[in-house]
Amino acid sequence: MSIAEVEQVLVVPTEKFHEIGQFQGFHDDVETYLNQLLTPEQMSFRPRDVMEKSPEFKQLIPYVIFEYKDDQGTQHVFQYVRGKGQGESRLHSKRSVGIGGHVSSEDAPDSDQDPFQQGMRRELEEEVSFHAPHEMVCAGLINDDESEVGRVHLGVVYLCKIERPEVMPNEEDILDAGFRPVGDLLAKLEEFETWSSICLKTIYG
Repeated sequence: MSIAEVEQVLVVPTEKFHEIGQFQGFHDDVETYLNQLLTPEQMSFRPRDVMEKSPEFKQLIPYVIFEYKDDQGTQHVFQYVRGKGQGESRLHSKRSVGIGGHVSSEDAPDSDQDPFQQGMRRELEEEVSFHAPHEMVCAGLINDDESEVGRVHLGVVYLCKIERPEVMPNEEDILDAGFRPVGDLLAKLEEFETWSSICLKTIYG
């Protein structure tokens, strides 16, 4: 693969994240972090293969959780199993509640575009289809420095509150997908990737 073909992903300096306030797990003070991280001074695009091994930077990952409340008031969350075609090999066969992925330099070719929002929209369009009325709310950030994957990533968690449980996977590697009652998911946290487990416990536990 030539240099030109290497995927360039959106990152921020880990040092800046620590300066604002390092945390382990989930943090709901969205504005404090994003107002300082999602700036032209802090954001840059760097080769993904290098960044996966570079703790000096955090790759910013949109992580969208679809939630639906039925007529009885029971909260349901969309979940699935990651197949081998999903990007991060270290997460294969894990159950997840998050839809999203890396933000690429191709997501915002014009300087007046917000690369993070553009990247999140692209990831959603690629991975799932949904048409029901919904509201998107930024719920917090997720950081896990205790795992190899987590040390080089920083998740931005969005809740997509959807009126009908109609979310369909667009990729064959999104397996066993569908909405499940939150109680059922909390009872099987050991099946989930770390970020999903943290989100389920913090937001719904």
